Amino acid sequence: MTITAVIVVFAVIWFLTFLVVLPIGHVSQDDAGEVEPGTPASAPAGAVVRRKALITTAVTVVLWAIVVAIILSGAITVRDFDWLGVMGPEKPAVSQ
Repeated sequence: MTITAVIVVFAVIWFLTFLVVLPIGHVSQDDAGEVEPGTPASAPAGAVVRRKALITTAVTVVLWAIVVAIILSGAITVRDFDWLGVMGPEKPAVSQ
């Protein structure tokens, strides 16, 4: 697994996790009873993006470590997802 692949896997997991964490605990301005003029009532009442980004990073590190361990161990390979047999039969290992 190259360093680029490691970074891409981390980034994908981070953004997916962020999109899951972002709506958790959302309090709208309408719920808080203080709607700022020029903003929709559904806009967040308090900016808690920093805290959510830190939570996302902590969760991502754990998920990323699990995914990388699975990939590096070979427990799941690309051939496991070849349900239609497009890759053909696996070639035997060449011994030297």
